[in-house]
Amino acid sequence: MGLSSLPLLFLLAAAPPLAPAPVEPVVLPMSKEAFETVLEDGGIPQLSAACADADRFGLQERLRLLRDRLMLVAPAPQPFAVVMANARALMACKAPDSTQIVLSRFGPGPGSQRREWLLLSWQAASAALDQDRAVLALRRLADGDLTRLDPEMLIVGYSDDGLPLTRSALDLLANHELAAGRPEEAVTVLLAGRTPGVVASRRLGQVAELLAPLDPDRSDLLLESALDQAAAEQAWGLAEDLLRLQLRLALQQGGDADRPRERLRRLASRVDDRLTLLELEQISPDLDPQRLQDLEDQLRSPRAPGGHASLGESDSSEAPASNPLPTP
Repeated sequence: MGLSSLPLLFLLAAAPPLAPAPVEPVVLPMSKEAFETVLEDGGIPQLSAACADADRFGLQERLRLLRDRLMLVAPAPQPFAVVMANARALMACKAPDSTQIVLSRFGPGPGSQRREWLLLSWQAASAALDQDRAVLALRRLADGDLTRLDPEMLIVGYSDDGLPLTRSALDLLANHELAAGRPEEAVTVLLAGRTPGVVASRRLGQVAELLAPLDPDRSDLLLESALDQAAAEQAWGLAEDLLRLQLRLALQQGGDADRPRERLRRLASRVDDRLTLLELEQISPDLDPQRLQDLEDQLRSPRAPGGHASLGESDSSEAPASNPLPTP
């Protein structure tokens, strides 16, 4: 070791020792003693926190005990704030049916209290898969004017980052009507929407699919309107889905499938969607083996020029559902 290395040694000797890497604390559920104290003497906020803790760790027996306690902790009559806090605590305890029982203890008049009450009632009904009660809550929120539900964005879940995921109350009402076996009501709800562009196109596509067995001519007109909206917004992924739907309906009804098939082929060529072109070639009545082989070769080499990797990802939020190409 030469003299030139001495300064480096001095620096290393003077440097402070490296701090140990922080150890993540082990998160444990509430202790048995603390839980029993909350269960016996805790108020609604403490019981709600205990519900969240028990749910986080999957402690079903604790959840059951907490639910029972929450049904007794604030007997009627209670002011609005207490009733709502009690109901929300039961939601934290995964007890949507009990939430509805507590909510029924208070009848809010018109105004902000009624809105808050109805939204929590919808949330509980949705969690309990009680379609009729969910429909009732949203229709009461609309107060006879379904267009009010269009801009009303309701939280339906949370992303992995903890951010809220929302959907229009109008679309949610249509889904509840469908789940309750009332497609005609769902059509009426969707047609009440006033949001233009991609949203309108997607809704018209849904309506067209629902109307197809009842009124094929009107269904086709609505699909054409939906396609116009999608084209105006250059939402080509949605336009392809709508054309897939049009093709599927034409085949189901024994109509002319050549027009939607050719329109889908032209659009897929325009946006260089080789996968759709391959699917169309596979179901074509005039199958071209060489063309089929060329498309398959391109899809096997997605990174090569013309391969499907160059297409990128389409916005899945534009389309309501996947419409695989039908086989004639």
